[in-house]
Amino acid sequence: MSYQAYQKAQQTSETPSQVEYRLFAQVTNALIAVRDRGIRDSVMVDALDWNRRLWSTLSTDCGTEGNSLPDQLRAGIISLSIWVSKHSSAVMRGTESVDDLININKTIMEGLAAQAKLQREAAQQQDPANTKPVDSSL
Repeated sequence: MSYQAYQKAQQTSETPSQVEYRLFAQVTNALIAVRDRGIRDSVMVDALDWNRRLWSTLSTDCGTEGNSLPDQLRAGIISLSIWVSKHSSAVMRGTESVDDLININKTIMEGLAAQAKLQREAAQQQDPANTKPVDSSL
């Protein structure tokens, strides 16, 4: 019961960037786990599919009218999504390594962490009493 309450509180207090960071961390950890296992099986396929679905969702969101991201960033995310899909298929066939997918995700996570830091600093400048730390160690 208290775990569900914690989850609800966490979800309501996270910014969209924090939610994206947490999701990327979970997916990337799954990719690292299958890489470290070194076994090509359904667990690997599930992790690759989860990563591909994450990127597909981001791509779809970038293609929707009203998305507030700059056009160049939206186009870059859509291009990365296409690359992730193709590369995931090659990883499943055994012709490519999962490492490139892990590295792309980590790069995105670094950008999200930097964005969260900038948002925190801006919020603190507006309200110096707002010193709530944000956990970026996910």
